[in-house]
Amino acid sequence: MVEKTFTVIDPLGIHARPATILIQVANKFNSHIELEYERKVVNLKSIMGVMSLGLEHATTFRIIVTGNDEEDALGKLIDTLHKEALAE
Repeated sequence: MVEKTFTVIDPLGIHARPATILIQVANKFNSHIELEYERKVVNLKSIMGVMSLGLEHATTFRIIVTGNDEEDALGKLIDTLHKEALAE
């Protein structure tokens, strides 16, 4: 299991477009990928789950990855969050 904590830097938060981008990246991997915010945990491969969290600007969340390609998955998600200027 690998995990990392992030803070949303996009002024609009993690809305539909960035959530879709993250989900597309997550779905490329076999690992189980979760997003945790305020003790709520959702599957990062689910648009409904991610959108239900309502991640706004300056909120802190955690990504937890478990599986055979967990390091690669987390690395790619970190790259995507930085490249899209969504979170640090």
